[in-house]
Amino acid sequence: MPRSLALCLFAICLPSLAAPCPDWAKSRARNEIASLSERIAEWDDAYHRRGQSLIDDELYDQARARLDHWQRCFASPAAARNPLASSHGTLAHPIAQTGLDKLADKDAVERWIGNRRQVWIQPKVDGVAVTLRYRNGRLVQAVSRGDGATGQDWTSRVQALPNVPTQLAEPRDAIIQGELYWALDAHVQASAGGVGARARVAGVLASERPDRTIAERIRLFAWDWPDGPDDIESRIAGLARLGFDTRPFTQPVATFAEAAHWRDLWFRSPLPFATDGVVLRQSQRPPASRWAATPPHWAAAWKHPPRQALASVRAIKFSIGRTGRITPILELDPVRLDDRTISRVSAGSLRRWRAADIRPGDQVAVALAGNAIPRLGEVVLRATTRAPVTAPDPQAYHRLSCWRPTPGCEQQFLARLEWLAADQALALPGVGPGTWRQLLEAGLLPDLLAWLSLDEARLAALPGFGATRAKNLLASLRTARTRPFARWMVALGLPPSVKLTEQETWSVRTERSAADWQALGMSASRARELVAFFDHPDVARLGQRLHTEAIAGF
Repeated sequence: MPRSLALCLFAICLPSLAAPCPDWAKSRARNEIASLSERIAEWDDAYHRRGQSLIDDELYDQARARLDHWQRCFASPAAARNPLASSHGTLAHPIAQTGLDKLADKDAVERWIGNRRQVWIQPKVDGVAVTLRYRNGRLVQAVSRGDGATGQDWTSRVQALPNVPTQLAEPRDAIIQGELYWALDAHVQASAGGVGARARVAGVLASERPDRTIAERIRLFAWDWPDGPDDIESRIAGLARLGFDTRPFTQPVATFAEAAHWRDLWFRSPLPFATDGVVLRQSQRPPASRWAATPPHWAAAWKHPPRQALASVRAIKFSIGRTGRITPILELDPVRLDDRTISRVSAGSLRRWRAADIRPGDQVAVALAGNAIPRLGEVVLRATTRAPVTAPDPQAYHRLSCWRPTPGCEQQFLARLEWLAADQALALPGVGPGTWRQLLEAGLLPDLLAWLSLDEARLAALPGFGATRAKNLLASLRTARTRPFARWMVALGLPPSVKLTEQETWSVRTERSAADWQALGMSASRARELVAFFDHPDVARLGQRLHTEAIAGF
């Protein structure tokens, strides 16, 4: 269904933790509320008047909920227009199209089902709602959703859609409410998402002369028959006789477990359309003449788990990795996605962050990529106050910088230590970032290999260590001495090179020229990197230290 008249409550629509009110001065609050209100009005106008979807529906719902939250925080009058303000038409619906309230969670769904008899469930097809009037079995009128009371005259456009019935199987009068959807082939919502199906339909209907091949992709899901039989079983059976395929997607449910079963099944199984949740319907409802363009008590939506969350950027920090790569990290007000709390997300690179011009206070979209890794999406709304952010100088960090923890080098230095202990390098058991940080803060790591000379007494004296932990850590660090030369080369961060034999020592490699490396199969640029690596004074000192420690190969 299209964006409904009902604005969902903050706790229902926004996949975030309980949000405090922003710490804004009144003038800032007025500006931010006005900015978001204007953006929402733009989205509404584009969607309802021009058939263009400028923002994903999940983010739209959350943006409206956020606006409501800000207005309550600052006792601001409603600033956003009716979302359907630009969509109303001059043609009255023969029967009003009701919106749908959205059920927030398991408890809300259980209460809703528990208070009703004869409940049925349907997929919430992701398309464009329409009212069709049939007279003597022939389609004579099609009205867009509009504001639920009036809409635009879509009669000629819908009649031109080859796969929307213009003649019923029985010669009778009927009012059908349904969803014009983009036909998909075995679409699995859980993995594919909405794929812009709704926007495609809206675009076709906004066109004066849609291409027939494209128009053939549009079909109708009849989700209700307002002037049909009183009970839903008879309505569904009647719709089937009239030629609509509603029956396979309308199932009785008596408990939350049954509703959850169908919701999950339709979410993860191949369907011919995109969906954004399910709709629960009570069999008995008032006569259609009493329906209004407001959410009814006899139907409600239960949305799929959100794939994206709208997150507020609290701060921007910068992570400097082992090779000197600088990654902007957005610190977020916590949001929930797929039972995970997300409070930070990478902006990818300095170039991407600068191009996006993300600042504290901006509203950004966040999703979960493979392996549930948070992924940054679009900037949905920019803060009206553009706080300055100073990034590290990319010229100061590279593969050969920060071999010691000098001021400004702590991050890259710790990243070098973390890499050194990793499985692909020296594989030091039980030695992780927290351990290295404790040793660094205690002043025990003036250089990358200072840990080779640590003793049990010095470790045991550190706060939180004690004799047992000190003994175990020392035993782990000593395993480095048994690692082969090739592992040590990886640990020190040698640029990728040809695989060489263990017989090749440190001195052999340090004496090679760029031409020598090229003769071994290296490109000219990689050969220069290798020479620069071995010629660097800090690297040379590390090699000398390992020679002094009698490490094999040095």
